[in-house]
Amino acid sequence: MLDFPTFAGILLVVLTVVLLVIGYSRATKRARLAPWGWAGAAIILLAEVFLLAGQRWVAVYFTPMAWTGYLLLIDGAVWSLRGESRLGSAPREFLALAFWSVPLWLIFEAYNLRLANWTYVGLPANPLLEALGYVWSFATIWPAIFETADLVEALSWFRPRGERRLVLGRATQVSLIALGTLFVALPVLVPVAIGQYLFGAVWVGFVLLLDPINYFARERSLLGELEQGRTSTLYSFLASGFVCGVFWEFWNYWAAAKWVYVFPIMQSGKVFEMPLAGFLGFMPFALECFVMYEFLRALRRLLHAASGRTAWRAMGEEGKASVTR
Repeated sequence: MLDFPTFAGILLVVLTVVLLVIGYSRATKRARLAPWGWAGAAIILLAEVFLLAGQRWVAVYFTPMAWTGYLLLIDGAVWSLRGESRLGSAPREFLALAFWSVPLWLIFEAYNLRLANWTYVGLPANPLLEALGYVWSFATIWPAIFETADLVEALSWFRPRGERRLVLGRATQVSLIALGTLFVALPVLVPVAIGQYLFGAVWVGFVLLLDPINYFARERSLLGELEQGRTSTLYSFLASGFVCGVFWEFWNYWAAAKWVYVFPIMQSGKVFEMPLAGFLGFMPFALECFVMYEFLRALRRLLHAASGRTAWRAMGEEGKASVTR
């Protein structure tokens, strides 16, 4: 017999799935569901079947297995709606997103080492098998957020309706950077007993800190899009965070190797392992995924440009030397 919080969580998952299925069935499609989308659905189904059958290693790696299937399924759906997708059209970019997902998530794991908001249980005793589970799981986080945002945008849930442009002055933008710096620094600067209550600041701090920097660097940013009157990216990533949060908590709850929240508040009234109010935290986290990855891309472009300038200088110096000779 399911307890009420678990029943409520399953109901939330069902409603999320129904909403996605209805949205997909009503949307205009350019192609059929891609073959890898069907493969993803099969992976999810088989993982669920083997989990219920008590297969130990499926139970241990159930979360990354389910998310691997999810990524294939959602990407296949995006392909059918747009005629292009991250995995189908730009697999190298998709793999780069998965690669950088690991070190980006380790930033939050570093915070957790001090603030102890969650812990992992049921992990394999073998260090290599444990590391496999960590890397596999962490590598699915950023792709899940971006792929789900692609799907939401492809479903046209947030169509532009003459949105008003939001233009923030330079002083306001600098103030956002200062506030973001405070949010990401304060939880680790204060005593642990206080910092444990401030992890929420980390979930929004990187948005405030990095998005204005991306804007100043003339890279893709939420501020830049709002300045142009575009809100689809903002809303799509917020929706993506909630959808992914529902599935993260659902699949994690049944897995043998999983995370458990141990933060000092809201430990009663959990839905799966997460307090109900905590689901809202996945929404700003999705925005953080966006701005952190765009910040990395901006850095890469800046480094590439800098290396190009260095090469040109070297060629110039070599030319001068040859003329002198």
